[in-house]
Order: sequence, then structure tokens, then C-alpha cells
Amino acid sequence: MRTMKVLSFFALSGLLFLSCGEKQKEVTEEPVAQVTEMEVQEQKAPNIVEVAAGNENFSTLVAAVKAAGLVETLSSDGPFTVFAPTNEAFAKLPAGTVESLLLPENNATLSKILTYHVVSGKFEAAAVIEAINSNKGKFTVTTVQGDNIVLSLKDGNVILTDAQGGTATVVMADVAASNGVIHALDAVVMPK
Repeated sequence: MRTMKVLSFFALSGLLFLSCGEKQKEVTEEPVAQVTEMEVQEQKAPNIVEVAAGNENFSTLVAAVKAAGLVETLSSDGPFTVFAPTNEAFAKLPAGTVESLLLPENNATLSKILTYHVVSGKFEAAAVIEAINSNKGKFTVTTVQGDNIVLSLKDGNVILTDAQGGTATVVMADVAASNGVIHALDAVVMPK
């Protein structure tokens, strides 16, 4: 009888040992994914279009970007600097202008205007101000559309002067996106 108890004990111990070994084996065989903090931030960071779509002040801009077929472009890697007119900026245009630009037959004109607000590269406010100050108060950038915009400072604010002599003021700077940066404007700038 005593031999039976000893054998039962060893059999039970062996089963426990084997089952624990199997559990450990299962755990150690699973792949361990190592994700850096930067990769986590990049996965979470929205791109320029997503940032604009998440801000009600840019709803007109987002509608225009969609109508012009520029969502894919502005969602790409970039980097881009977007001088983004707010809804109030679009509202300053003559009555009916926005509605007219959103029509399919005006797609080319709309695209030209929107890409005039985009510069290749990421230029945060500090870099823009430094460039203006380093270039005797005016810094000229070439837009994705191809025409130039002149950047200057007035009362501590960055001012954009477009190809037609119109101006816009940066009212909010350095809105971060995964593929660049957005600076909000109080007016729509126009190419030639």
C-alpha cells in the first residue's frame, strides 16, 4: 500500500512537472514584438488630412481637398508644410466662390489654389522666423503649385504675401502631423 502511495505521488508530481513545463514552453515560444516608442508615436500620429479633418475650423479646407482629389497626396509621407486657410478665411472670399470652386468642372482651378498653400518640407514656426530674419525680413518659398509666396513678419506674426499682392496672417502655428506641419491662415492666398 505504501509503495502504491509513493508511486502515485511520483506519478502526480511527474504530471505536474510536465504540465508546468508545457505551459512554460508555450509562453517562451510566442514571438515577442519589440516596438520602439517612436514607432508607437508614428502609428498614433495623424497625417495632415486627418489632423485637418479632426478640427472643425478646417472643414471647408477638408471639403476642398476632397473635391480636388488631393487627399492621397496630402496623406503621403511628405513632409509638407501646409498654410491652411480656416473656415473664416474661406468665408472672406466673394459670395459663391467656394461653392463654385467645389464644382467638378473647376477641379483644376481648385487644385491650383490648394497646392499654392503647400510647401515641400517641414518648416516649423521657429525655422520660418529664423529664415525671415536671416534674409533681411523677407523669405521667399516656392509652393508645390510652382508659384512663390513671400513670408515676412509684422507685429511678431508671420505674414504671407501671394503672387497677386494679397496677404494672409498665420493665426495658429505648428499644428503637428505625422507627415509635416500645419500653420492656420486668416485668409486664402492666390497664385498668379
